[in-house]
Amino acid sequence: MKSTLLLLVIIMSLLFGAESKVLPIIMKLDDILEMKGDITAKVNITQQKTTQGLKFMEMIYYRRDSDDAFMILMTAPEAEKGNGYLKIGDNFWMYRRNTRTFQHINRDESIAGTDASAEDFEKRKLSDLYQPVIDEKGLEKISEEKLGEIPVYKFFLSGKVKDIKYPSRTYWVRKDNYLPLKDQSFSLSGTLMNSAYYLKYTLVENKYVAIKSMYIDEFEKGNKTVVEVSGISTKKLEDTIFTKAYLENLSK
Repeated sequence: MKSTLLLLVIIMSLLFGAESKVLPIIMKLDDILEMKGDITAKVNITQQKTTQGLKFMEMIYYRRDSDDAFMILMTAPEAEKGNGYLKIGDNFWMYRRNTRTFQHINRDESIAGTDASAEDFEKRKLSDLYQPVIDEKGLEKISEEKLGEIPVYKFFLSGKVKDIKYPSRTYWVRKDNYLPLKDQSFSLSGTLMNSAYYLKYTLVENKYVAIKSMYIDEFEKGNKTVVEVSGISTKKLEDTIFTKAYLENLSK
């Protein structure tokens, strides 16, 4: 696997006409952040909107690594408790406890009224979605600077697939351990839409997981979301969990 990744870096470097500095960094990110195996975790979301005030949500997240299926069960607030979401293959359903019905929805639709969508819970490698931005001189846009007191690499990426939420992003990544500290997401027109800050990480089976993150809405000023992850388990999940029947039964 490592030799394959190295070969890919070399090939991409040749395509860009020079040795790439950005590609090895984003592939390193994929390596240290990619969880392998099934995952269960508790996710708390605190969302602040200028028009709605504070909103707190709690959910249990189940993911099966083999086919990137996932299931979300809402546990708070009371109005959302028992509702859920299920993704299997290209199919994504929303379940409503009060009507006991499943509705087929798009992967870019909101999860429980938050700024999160199905694609935020999918397992997709950064190197599969984005490529380095090249300036007018044919050079990658990357620099070494400090974020606060921490030395970082700052680099710019553009999307290389169509089905992504943001066509371009800018990353600030620690130089010592390659952990992302911040990234900014831009629309197709170049408008800054969102700033993400990764505030706390933990190690799970030698992989890093961001257990506290803050997302600032740069388009609608004053809106922000804090996501906290806890109770992470890598115990293998039964296939029956990723079924409509299981989600409906949990919601009773």
